[in-house]
Amino acid sequence: MRRLAFVCVALLLISGCGAINRYLAGSDNSLPPADLVPIDDPIAIQELWNKRVGSGTEGNFISLKPVVAEGAVFAASYDGIVSALDADSGAELWEKDTDLDITAGVGVGDGLVLVGTGDGVVLALAQSNGEERWRAQVSSEILATPRSASGVVVVRTGDGKFTGLDARSGERLWVYSHTVPALTLRGAAAPLLDQNVAVAGLDTGKLLVLSLRDGKLVWEKTIAPPQGRTELDRLVDIDTEPRVVNGVLFVAAYQGNITAIDIRSGNTLWTRDFSSHAGLDADTSGIYIVDENDSVWAIDLHNGNALWQQPELKGRRLSAPVISDDYVVVGDFEGYLHWLRKDNGRIVGRVRADSDGLKEAPISRNGRLYVLGEGGRLSVFQLGNG
Repeated sequence: MRRLAFVCVALLLISGCGAINRYLAGSDNSLPPADLVPIDDPIAIQELWNKRVGSGTEGNFISLKPVVAEGAVFAASYDGIVSALDADSGAELWEKDTDLDITAGVGVGDGLVLVGTGDGVVLALAQSNGEERWRAQVSSEILATPRSASGVVVVRTGDGKFTGLDARSGERLWVYSHTVPALTLRGAAAPLLDQNVAVAGLDTGKLLVLSLRDGKLVWEKTIAPPQGRTELDRLVDIDTEPRVVNGVLFVAAYQGNITAIDIRSGNTLWTRDFSSHAGLDADTSGIYIVDENDSVWAIDLHNGNALWQQPELKGRRLSAPVISDDYVVVGDFEGYLHWLRKDNGRIVGRVRADSDGLKEAPISRNGRLYVLGEGGRLSVFQLGNG
């Protein structure tokens, strides 16, 4: 048992939460990835363009999700490349070789493109042309995408600190610290900036809301209290980004719950036992979420009841889902995107985007899906035959 705990700790530090369940089940008895079966009468999916952005993640367990903003796609790679591409054509607008090992990005806001490094460097580039505006040193490794709104860049670091930087100069405005447990999952969700607050889940199973202006605590709430006898049992990290729909915030925790919270008051509206490390998306039709075994679920916004479950992708290490018109789309470890119907969860479409795999959820904009694979391939898809 001691050897099992030791190896699990190593997996937590190296590979993140997706490895936990596969190891705990045993290397011979872990949940195998489901085979992909042919789809009857699949929807037509067209690839509009694809481009290579640097070397991808180079096998590192890091988050390099692109951003689509103001007609451009902004993406980064571990080897220091940050690119801006025309969202319609894929034509290069600018490219910057930062000569940094980028471990988090990209964030876009206040006219800046933001990335972070394992050495705690925050780099801000001009959104218009990629020129360096400033760089700032924060307290430790950055694994969560820096975000900017209302003139404040919020950076989350691995030592439990949130730092607010002036978007114009990079000067430090405030720091908020919280306690980090001895054992946590590797990785952290980027803060959600909404209505002049920063919202983030913590490694302790708590949800934190800070004022953007001064970093002061607005409210804090326990979403998933640690339970069990061992440190592994008591892991309740919230490593996924929350979503807000009509003033209600939805958040999920590993080995914890899905919870609906009034974002203004912090009052809990409902909670449901559920374990997720991949993440969720939500709109007025429901919450769409991947559980720890890679089943995809639809959950009722108002009471947490299940609307449907899709188990045919179990064990395929799915990305967070994204809502795209009448569909929910997830990526998997072999680089496939899967389209599921929102109303019943039936798989109706599939395409391979990057043979090195897909960790990050695709981005849905104007009927198109933008996805960056682990190998650095940035692809754009839309429904139809052109």
